[in-house]
Amino acid sequence: MENNVAAKEPITGDMLISEIISKHQDAIYLLMNCGMGCVSCPASQMESLTEACMVHGLDGNPHEA
Repeated sequence: MENNVAAKEPITGDMLISEIISKHQDAIYLLMNCGMGCVSCPASQMESLTEACMVHGLDGNPHEA
């Protein structure tokens, strides 16, 4: 049941890459598709999604539709 609850947690910019990957396995594909090799990088243990986006030249801020 814990996995079910974790899957419903939103991903936020302050979450560590490693935390995102552990809670949302499907995020690995999305991160890799954006050019982020963070999934296998040691920095994923201490780098937030926002920081990783900045390092890779991506806009990590959410936009309203």
